[in-house]
Amino acid sequence: MSAQISSVLVANRGEIARRVFRTCRDLGIRTVAVFSDADSEAPFVGEADVSVRLPGNAPSDTYLRGDLVIAAALKAGADAIHPGYGFLSENAEFARAVAKAGLTWIGPAPDTIDSMGDKIRAKELMDKAGVPILSVDASNAKKSDFPLLVKASAGGGGRGMRIVTDPKDLEGELVAAGAEALSAFGDATVFVEPYLPTARHIEVQVMADTHGTCWIVGDRDCSIQRRHQKVVEEAPAPSVSDEVRKVLHDASRAAVEAVGYVGAGTVEFLVADAHLATGKAYFLEMNTRLQVEHPVSEEVFGVDLVEQQILVAEGKRLGDEPAGPNGHAIEVRLYAEDPSADWAPQTGTVRVFEIEGDVRVDSGVEAWSTISIHYDAMIAKVVAHGADRATAIRKLAAALRGAHVHGPRTNIELLRAILDDEEFRAERVHTALLGERLERWTAVDPSADHVYAVAAAVGQASRAAYELPVLSRIPTGFRNIVSQEQVRRYASGTDEPIEVRYLTVRGSFVVDGYTVVQAWPAQVILEVDGLRRSYTVTEYDDEDVIDVCGPDGSRSFVPVPRFVDPADVIAEGSLLAPMPAAVMSVAVTEGQHVTKGDIVVVLEAMKMQHTITAPYDGVVTELSARAGAQVESGAVLAIIEGEIE
Repeated sequence: MSAQISSVLVANRGEIARRVFRTCRDLGIRTVAVFSDADSEAPFVGEADVSVRLPGNAPSDTYLRGDLVIAAALKAGADAIHPGYGFLSENAEFARAVAKAGLTWIGPAPDTIDSMGDKIRAKELMDKAGVPILSVDASNAKKSDFPLLVKASAGGGGRGMRIVTDPKDLEGELVAAGAEALSAFGDATVFVEPYLPTARHIEVQVMADTHGTCWIVGDRDCSIQRRHQKVVEEAPAPSVSDEVRKVLHDASRAAVEAVGYVGAGTVEFLVADAHLATGKAYFLEMNTRLQVEHPVSEEVFGVDLVEQQILVAEGKRLGDEPAGPNGHAIEVRLYAEDPSADWAPQTGTVRVFEIEGDVRVDSGVEAWSTISIHYDAMIAKVVAHGADRATAIRKLAAALRGAHVHGPRTNIELLRAILDDEEFRAERVHTALLGERLERWTAVDPSADHVYAVAAAVGQASRAAYELPVLSRIPTGFRNIVSQEQVRRYASGTDEPIEVRYLTVRGSFVVDGYTVVQAWPAQVILEVDGLRRSYTVTEYDDEDVIDVCGPDGSRSFVPVPRFVDPADVIAEGSLLAPMPAAVMSVAVTEGQHVTKGDIVVVLEAMKMQHTITAPYDGVVTELSARAGAQVESGAVLAIIEGEIE
């Protein structure tokens, strides 16, 4: 048996670091954090008993430097390292280095990580173990095999992945996927498998000890995905026949035995016709770490998976396999991103972060935390557990409706739309559903935004009146008789500003269609068709923004000035940075002729690359972007003069 662990360094950041710290505190184990310069004021740093700085910001200089992480553990007196997920969590060489340094590795054996990290080798091992796999020989692919999915052997998260529908495109896509895989993972190896666009992504949680015991901690459905990255997860996987569920669990147990797996892991499958007894399940991969979505399994089985990881690392035996599942749990990933703008990641200060209700919130941020360009854009995971699926959905939807998350734009409206969707509620989910319904799920309701803008305008006007030195508490524009309308305009992420017109008559506000029942700077009550609703208004002078919270969620508005400073006018043809980012490369020079669609600049933010292309044929008359430079959102990268089609 290994020695008892007394101090754990978490080789990670944000939400997962806080999650591991929570269990360590419960077990009486000291905690150590490592942090980059960008994370120096992040909540997880202050929660650790000891924190060690890793100089720099980029992951390659900090969280991916295994040597620095191990040195930090030794310096802080830690005797074990928990890798979390991402970064070094599936790096076998790092796991070996941890053991060589005399520290306990809280994870599977390095050889197991190697075996499962190579997806081609993993499929071969699973095939020998009798686990059903998806496989196509690219050199002998027949027309009937299409569509095909080209995947990076060493990859994940959608990098190095291509969907091929036409046989003549296969060779080119193999080359392109290999190049992207080499850039992202240092390995150009790719493989091909059948593409099942309407299959379901179902995974099985396993936990195994060094004494031969293996738990099957249920299954999860992760079919709601964008760019092959999960957005909604739930346990147990709904609408799965008993026959298919048995196949999934038996295959996962066989996978554990085939590689002598130890610790927490996940076996992932694509499943066709899961609701039928004849449904087919195919092995995708095995993740040799804790999954982001592990909380839904914890909620329905009443197990702390991090605690079990630590106990297994100490050499202890697992007890009896958990009974269950008990009820249903659903998790949504709250990201700082704009789903309607090709999922562009967002950065900035989180002014307000409040999510209440009967839900679990695992988050890496608090109010006034900063979302930077250097790391993943996930803000939090929100999890609801209920006696059944419908109850879990209702609890989660209510929590998201009442959530106040102000600052960078988030995907919270998309998450609400998913939970309200009839296909999702009817359990008719598959991996292509989000793409099929994205336009509907991201559609803007102008009337809903407008009522929030009315509350913002009334709140602003009330505040202006309260701040008058003499005519205190009298709304601006006060008249004994009706005067002309006052106008306020707000930008809220839509194409056109929202305009609010109102009158002040004898100290009261008159807004077309709305009865203003109460008008205070911080609270506005509006009545429409006999229904009253209350809105909280917060105005930030230093950030020139207004947050409004109401019964249907929250909105943020930026007042549009009545008169525009000529110095703020952007030249026609300007290509702007869509978010704060690092300039990875510049593909043009000043004076160069470009064709519509030509690459001009490549940016990188939050581990994702964003290509800025020429919007039309023309000439690059100015070029301000420089490779290696950091740019702010809205910065002019280049100016192209030419004919607009």
